Amino acid sequence: MKFWRTFDIEVIKFLEGIYEIDFEIGDSFFQNFDDNELVEKGNLVIRINMKVGANVIEMDFHIAGKVILTCDRSLEPFEQALDFHEKMLYKFGAEEKEIDENVMMITRDTPKVNVAQLIYEFILLALPAKKIHPDYRNEMDDEEYEGDGFYAYIDGQDSNDSDEDSESTEDNKPVDPRWDLLKKLKNKE
Repeated sequence: MKFWRTFDIEVIKFLEGIYEIDFEIGDSFFQNFDDNELVEKGNLVIRINMKVGANVIEMDFHIAGKVILTCDRSLEPFEQALDFHEKMLYKFGAEEKEIDENVMMITRDTPKVNVAQLIYEFILLALPAKKIHPDYRNEMDDEEYEGDGFYAYIDGQDSNDSDEDSESTEDNKPVDPRWDLLKKLKNKE
């Protein structure tokens, strides 16, 4: 429980104005989340620029540091540098609920907001889709291969061609009787 309280921001104590709040996270941060399959280790610094207004609290998260990822190709661990910004708005309203992925409604007497889960989600969203070790990034990917391969495009066929035209270009192969039944249903419409 002490871990979660570390990331509480007591918003009820702040008057209108601009504030800076800093957090440092290490390996133990990631171990407190059940679904920490992507990131298990890392050292990051989080600076939150918080602007408290009459009806809204705007938080700008600047997250910078390094995380340890596992390469999708070689399964070797490697360091991935992160440096990004995210925003979160807390609007005052009648009840506490999530309005949008970046907008939460809180009541005026909400004592604190916890940003641990937000920070964790922001980090996960900032990770690259393909986690490739730097030693393997210059190797040719399968998608970049330009040799002879299978192509889905059939030269000479237009999507507006009628069914009869496309049948004539198909080396007169026997047609499955199920297709004939489907064509009859299509023509009835």
